[in-house]
Amino acid sequence: MDAIRRSGVEAGEDQGAAQLRKFQKELSAGTVSLALLAVLAASGEPMYGYQIAKTLERFGEGALAGKQSALYPVLRNLQAAGLLDSFVEPSDAGPPRRYYRITGAGLGTLRDWAAAWRATRDSVDAVLEGTHQ
Repeated sequence: MDAIRRSGVEAGEDQGAAQLRKFQKELSAGTVSLALLAVLAASGEPMYGYQIAKTLERFGEGALAGKQSALYPVLRNLQAAGLLDSFVEPSDAGPPRRYYRITGAGLGTLRDWAAAWRATRDSVDAVLEGTHQ
């Protein structure tokens, strides 16, 4: 009976961990574009994918870190929307690198998205604090 009970607990823990990973993935998917725009705006100079990924790791305390390859579709989407420009330059350390920089439209979008993020964060924090008293 203990083995059955333990396997049920372990299954619950596995399910809880899976639910947490899914929740974190959904949160990240909704915020990575905002974070990418913020990184490029703060940089003040063009950056290539690896630099962007390392900056997200460093400042995002791992919460926004993921597979570097997952950043490239987001960067391409932001570029297609006119929020980023890119150009390719040769690299001494390997293949050519694509550099990204934020556009004027990207800066305006960053301001709007950051305001929306703060409002959402404040609302969620108010609910969480109100329910944990």
